[in-house]
Amino acid sequence: MKTIEAIKTRRSINFFDSTKSITKEEAGHLVELASLSPSSFNLQPWEVIAVLDPSRKKILRGCAFNQPKVEEASVTFIIIANPGAVEQNIDTILAKQVEAGTLKKEHVESTKKMPFKMYQEKESLTRKIFAVKNASLFAMTLMLAAKGLGLESHPMDGFDSDRVKKEFNIPEEMIVPMIVAVGYASPELKLQSRAYRRPVSEVLRFDSF
Repeated sequence: MKTIEAIKTRRSINFFDSTKSITKEEAGHLVELASLSPSSFNLQPWEVIAVLDPSRKKILRGCAFNQPKVEEASVTFIIIANPGAVEQNIDTILAKQVEAGTLKKEHVESTKKMPFKMYQEKESLTRKIFAVKNASLFAMTLMLAAKGLGLESHPMDGFDSDRVKKEFNIPEEMIVPMIVAVGYASPELKLQSRAYRRPVSEVLRFDSF
């Protein structure tokens, strides 16, 4: 499916075909595609849990105010924003840049200081916003990748974040900005007309607010 078509036809589906599953390999392929998302300094501050097991999906459904789509989707992804990715990933990222010839060794130390200066300490609001922004880019790419592979999706923020962390052993310092249900549309699904979108003339400004 072409990119523009995927953007135009992607919908947030509430009813999935619970009889259809996807494999761990297919879930991995979706994450591999989503990992091509842009990220600040290429730090990739996201982690993902693919919930495939029916018993685990039932638990996640309970964390999401009992919304059926969490359990009926072929896989529900827990998207995790990791504020600690600067410390955890910076050395590997810079080493890979040196290896690829896109960064000189003598520039590594000065480059390493930049994200720490920009995003402050790990516990700061600035750092948390950095992680959530990038994880959200990952989630959007995941949904477009799903559409391109013939799947449907639904991003969700209706869940108890603390309970999700507890049930799925997510470290306290990490953030769960959303979960994304992915699967095949129910054969009985009847899509309503696309919801109202504000016109470009109302949204777009040029050069200044």
